[in-house]
Amino acid sequence: MIGPITTHITLLERVGNVGDESAWNEFYARYGPLIRNFARRRHVGLADVDDIVQDVLLTLTKSMRDFKYDPARGKFRSYLKTLVVRSVYRKTFQKKQPVLLEDIDGAVDASEGDVESEAMWEEEWRQYHVRQAMRVIAVEYNEQDRNAFELYAAQGRGAQDTAEVLGLNVDQVYKAKSRILSRLAELIDAQVAEEG
Repeated sequence: MIGPITTHITLLERVGNVGDESAWNEFYARYGPLIRNFARRRHVGLADVDDIVQDVLLTLTKSMRDFKYDPARGKFRSYLKTLVVRSVYRKTFQKKQPVLLEDIDGAVDASEGDVESEAMWEEEWRQYHVRQAMRVIAVEYNEQDRNAFELYAAQGRGAQDTAEVLGLNVDQVYKAKSRILSRLAELIDAQVAEEG
């Protein structure tokens, strides 16, 4: 059984070392899709999505230099969300009209209570955890079980249809779904607990 390559807290501490390129690569692999997907859901153009990712990473580079984990200061998840939402709003607000910097900051501050953004962020955060857990599933389960899970649980095909397509019996399809769903829940719970 494998776990994450690096624990969340250890990775954040490593990211604080600007020279640790492998930490930044791992950080980008973990959180880049989350940032990109959220920006796209906020209707940011593809070219601007890259700018937002770079803006967030640059801000993190500066703020993580002296990082020491302190759960009393809040969750990294909330901090990352704030950085991403601010970057998205700056980018979209600047596109609409030329404005003064203080006008952008006012719009950004107002955006932090945006219920739609909150809901989108939560959905993307859940999907982030599923993607992370599926990386482990890809290693821990055989292709037959993963295919049964994909067709039956993820795509919603019937158990009988899935069994016929894969050359399995229905019981094998049910068992694959049950085992993988159970493991997914376990992995996601562990990821959430690790974040503090």
